[in-house]
Amino acid sequence: MNLAELKSTASRLMAPDKGLIAMDESLSTINKRFEPLGIPLTEEYRRKYRELIVTTPNLGECISGAILFDETVHQSTADGKPFLDVLKEHGIVAGIKVDEGAVDMEGFPGEKITEGLDGLGTRLADYYHKGLRFAKWRAVINITEHTPTAPAIKANAYNLARYAALCQQAGLVPIVEPEVLMDGTHTLQRCLEVTTEVLHAVFNALYEQRVAFEGMILKPNMILPGSDATLQDEASKIADATVQCFLRCVPAAVPGIAFLSGGQEAELATERLNAMHVQYEQVLPWALTFSFSRALHQPALEKWAGDDANVKEAQDILYKRAYLNNLARRGEYTPDMGKH
Repeated sequence: MNLAELKSTASRLMAPDKGLIAMDESLSTINKRFEPLGIPLTEEYRRKYRELIVTTPNLGECISGAILFDETVHQSTADGKPFLDVLKEHGIVAGIKVDEGAVDMEGFPGEKITEGLDGLGTRLADYYHKGLRFAKWRAVINITEHTPTAPAIKANAYNLARYAALCQQAGLVPIVEPEVLMDGTHTLQRCLEVTTEVLHAVFNALYEQRVAFEGMILKPNMILPGSDATLQDEASKIADATVQCFLRCVPAAVPGIAFLSGGQEAELATERLNAMHVQYEQVLPWALTFSFSRALHQPALEKWAGDDANVKEAQDILYKRAYLNNLARRGEYTPDMGKH
């Protein structure tokens, strides 16, 4: 393990006033986003969409790292320039989603386990050779009346830790993503309890697998009420619950925390990130930023809708959302900014 290199990469990813863009949707996920907009479900239209994102003017002013899907790593712009080269010219570090998706966990109804450890070391070495410098693995935790169970949490934490250890040996910074889903009717307090349990399990497993905290990044959910909960707490309460949870669970040695958006509306995700900085900027031991997917580029996708004539306007929307999230990272965002 080259810890100095890992720390350098993590520092670049957590650069002040920047965040990450997650553009690593699986084929099934991106098809679900394309279909309602009438976008053809083809490799060429996926390439066009990725080109729209990576060629957005001045994107590197707001984005420090881009999480890619394997298909995207090998794609190029219409005039033949590899996407990896475009990102490098923007000063954006390229990373890669390496898990192979969550499947049903046998014996544990309603719970998932993420696959992809087999042959992972070889794949990571190849990605490093191609110029990628970080990776991502997502575990999925579902809150219901009967879940999550302790064995499911433990199994997912172990897989996250093995993935992270393999990443660091290959020279890639692991982004560790234990996502407690916002689906359901659970309360903010219930999400807090589950996320606390999950993060304790994850960091215990990371420690046991000898992962260097200084060379990793956490990508967690915010502490939120379920999307179908009767009470939807205001941003200040979400900020309180989220930051207090992380102060109790996340070692100060971790360079940064980059939130997933998890299905939040773009404006709400930004408002909640802003509230955390307004209320806690002086006590945060780690960088606190964003690693959004839908909350960053869904508005641009809807504007583009597969039409080349809409590319520039869609890129303007994408840049604006990235810029607004950078303001939120400084605690300088107000909701009315997104309306102009």
